[in-house]
Amino acid sequence: MKPRILVLGSSNTDMIIKLDRIPRPGETILGGAFVTAAGGKGANQAVGAARAGGQVTFIARVGQDMFGEQAVAGFVRDGINVKHISRDKTSPSGVALIFVAKDGENSIAVAGGANAKLSPADVRKAKAAFTGASVLVMQLETPLETVQAAADLAAKAGVRVILNPAPAQPLPDALLKRISIITPNETEAELLTGRTGEAAAAKLRARGVATVILTLGARGALIADASGTRLVPGFKVKAVDTTAAGDIFNGSVAVALAEGKPLEEAVRFANAAAAISVTRLGAQPSAPTRREIERFLKTHRSIGNQPVSQVSD
Repeated sequence: MKPRILVLGSSNTDMIIKLDRIPRPGETILGGAFVTAAGGKGANQAVGAARAGGQVTFIARVGQDMFGEQAVAGFVRDGINVKHISRDKTSPSGVALIFVAKDGENSIAVAGGANAKLSPADVRKAKAAFTGASVLVMQLETPLETVQAAADLAAKAGVRVILNPAPAQPLPDALLKRISIITPNETEAELLTGRTGEAAAAKLRARGVATVILTLGARGALIADASGTRLVPGFKVKAVDTTAAGDIFNGSVAVALAEGKPLEEAVRFANAAAAISVTRLGAQPSAPTRREIERFLKTHRSIGNQPVSQVSD
């Protein structure tokens, strides 16, 4: 049986221009290649979890437009339960405008649209989906009150909660106390705590989060929990597009944990999934299948503590 994963979050259509470099403020660059791809942090994580082997239900809101219909059709193709995706009558589906440089780095602007209307009432309508779920995965591209409502419902149902605090914003202790695992990258951890590295992880744990997984791009991930702090090394690959690497990590680690893998093994599994994703263009199109992740783990060695170019969210 596939583990049951619940994802609450955003769905966007990504409009991507690939350039030699990201434009500076006020600058226009000609000659870039243009593609569209399904995106949104919540949707990316749902697709990442589904392809990694999870039985995924997605709670989201899209507009009654072409982008929304295409997004839902894509979720169905990936075997995701779309029963709890609402169609908003007044707001358009979310879109993201993305510049991708030839070295794989990116710059992103998001118009949330219907994502901003995902409400606690939508969460309550999906209450039945929490029963029997192993993990709830969330981000911060939907209203904070909705994230809090889902965390409260998960606590009552005994569901483990993974929060990817992106984009970073101040978080109340009431929410942090409901979080089983928080997964910031280095920038997000500093914005949340005013500290970096192990000090940031320690501060998040002091505020009530049991486990912190600080993602370090290609260097891997730093785990901090009651048993101490340790690094799970990443993998060195040639990056094409780092968009959604963090999302693929979160979806994959949720599946691995729901399957009962030890934390370090689950993080290594997710590191591999993220490494594969950065070798491909686009958000959801970059998410690897379970077979691809397992093959990668058999054929690639982690990089240890060797400093290499980072992979961002």
